[in-house]
Amino acid sequence: MKILLTGTAGFIGMHLLERLISEGFEVVGLDNINSYYDLQLKDDRLKQIKKLKGFSFHKVDLVNREVLNREFEDQEIDVVVNLAAQAGVRYSLENPHAYVDSNVVGFVNILEACRHHQVKHLIYASSSSVYGANVKMPFSTSDEVNHPVSLYAATKKSNELMAHTYSHLYNIPTTGLRFFTVYGPWGRPDMAYFSFTKDIVEGKTIKVFNNGEMMRDFTYIGDIVDGIVRLLDKPPKADPNWNREQPNASSSYAPYKVYNIGNNQPVKLMDFIETLEKHLGIKAKKEFLPMQPGDVKATYADIDELQRDTGFKPSTTIDAGLKKFVDWYKKYYNVK
Repeated sequence: MKILLTGTAGFIGMHLLERLISEGFEVVGLDNINSYYDLQLKDDRLKQIKKLKGFSFHKVDLVNREVLNREFEDQEIDVVVNLAAQAGVRYSLENPHAYVDSNVVGFVNILEACRHHQVKHLIYASSSSVYGANVKMPFSTSDEVNHPVSLYAATKKSNELMAHTYSHLYNIPTTGLRFFTVYGPWGRPDMAYFSFTKDIVEGKTIKVFNNGEMMRDFTYIGDIVDGIVRLLDKPPKADPNWNREQPNASSSYAPYKVYNIGNNQPVKLMDFIETLEKHLGIKAKKEFLPMQPGDVKATYADIDELQRDTGFKPSTTIDAGLKKFVDWYKKYYNVK
């Protein structure tokens, strides 16, 4: 199986690539190496993965459809895993056009390339952010997600809608994965756990939003990668039981599927901070602030369908996962 992986220099992309190569897959990696966060971190991720055999990397922006199409023409791609995206809820308030370019235009270009090159399965990154104003817990893929509270979330919902259209029109099997707060070594500096760690180590005050009254379904990167790998050879099929009068939002009469991929065990933000303090051996200075625009109070993934279809079972506790992250952070940034 030959896999085209976008977002290769990203957090999830790097870890997924290492797993794919270890299992003998041939991988073509694409990334535009944008400057949304620390370029040195992205370069160092690339240095790690460029050592691997069975992998070729090309710097490509998905918005450039001519260059993207050449990648598909030069390779016989079986499966596409599209992780490339402009990430971050808060940044979408500052730079909305970056999200439309990357997450909407770029994704349409991926869909068109899959259409014209007979790709057998497209797996793409959605987000738990699509649940927006929903409050019923745990979040289920059968729930409607029509009330996003950030442009980032709206672009991810648009990915699911566009994917369904292409599954319907061109019979392309598409699988969307709604990621729930992924964390771990080599993570994203814009994520709270990463910025908390940096500020605590440097003796700075951490900003705790909604006065700490937050819960997140933190999911360790190794568990996320395991879930993706389990889906590679399981392209969705048309659901024979799909009912147009009572439609299930997560499946279709077309070869289309959406899954939650999370830990299924939400953690209180203050408990998370305490665990981070324990592994750092430092007490954090805290400033309690109101909720930020575009944010949500809690996330909690219903993962029953992914477990049923693939046997997926997250196994990394927040204590074990944060220890691995802190160990990596201290080594990478030379923290004594």
